[in-house]
Amino acid sequence: MSEVTVPPHKLYSNPDDSVRSIDIENWSITATSLPISTSKEIDDAHEQLNGLPIPEMPFGNNYLILKHNPTGWEYRFDTLNALKGVKLGELGEGDGGVKVGYAQEWMKSRTSPTSETPMPETSPTKPYDWTYTTTYGGHTTENTPSDIRWVPADPENRSHVIPLDKLARKDPILYYAEVRLFEDELHDNGSSQYIVRIRVMPTSFFILARFTLRVDNVLFRTYDTRIYHSFIPEPDLEEPVPFIVKEMSGWEAPYDVIKRHLPKRDDLTPLTDPGFIAQTLTSLPKSVAQNRRTPGGSGWRGLGTKVECCFLKTQNIATTTEPQ
Repeated sequence: MSEVTVPPHKLYSNPDDSVRSIDIENWSITATSLPISTSKEIDDAHEQLNGLPIPEMPFGNNYLILKHNPTGWEYRFDTLNALKGVKLGELGEGDGGVKVGYAQEWMKSRTSPTSETPMPETSPTKPYDWTYTTTYGGHTTENTPSDIRWVPADPENRSHVIPLDKLARKDPILYYAEVRLFEDELHDNGSSQYIVRIRVMPTSFFILARFTLRVDNVLFRTYDTRIYHSFIPEPDLEEPVPFIVKEMSGWEAPYDVIKRHLPKRDDLTPLTDPGFIAQTLTSLPKSVAQNRRTPGGSGWRGLGTKVECCFLKTQNIATTTEPQ
């Protein structure tokens, strides 16, 4: 295989490396990795989220932002918007509610004055999804031109998929960042977390934004958003238009199903690894792990896969597909 040519690019960072950026091929990308939010920041977020109790470890100052300089298109991941995807209010059909005996106990722990992350005393307790399940996959910022939108991918177009073969190549990584948005241990009954990772290679960038839920002895759930962009124009187009592919997939399975896939029966450590959880969930048949009608399942509307594209030029491109 021929050696990959590294394009001109610039890297930036602040003195403690908590804010890092790269400029490459008409793109500006910035990621932050900062400490957990302060008490005041948590109170402010609680108010902005209409009373949603904040997870134990919110990283409210962390974000990842991409900007396509020629068009002004911007896309961002941040904690506040991730938590806006958490259901506030009574859970209904499709919300994927996890009803277990200690859910109420956990709720009380968060409203106790001895809690490390209590809700403000003046705030009424509202029902909400205590697992912090969210299908947030980033958002287009208000700076983006209104005529640049996500559209369903064309299932007949081979370029409208994320090329796993290219991502598996050992190309140089010019920039890498891991952005933690939130984490909660669910009153020692599991874990809920959201982490965004990006890597920039000489010919492309790839983002994996992953929400992972583990409720001990109940279920595992993953919601992945993958975003891919190639810096190399598609040769088949008469007028090459830069575009981005976004794939969103939700999976879940009972706790015991995932536990049966442990490499060593007595070692439960992999059950705390989001990578192992996702790998195991995606290895299961879709009829098991992406089926809202599975008997005894949660009926979560996030199950399944859909793919969208965003064309970074003002024009009408009509493509349709049905989510899997």
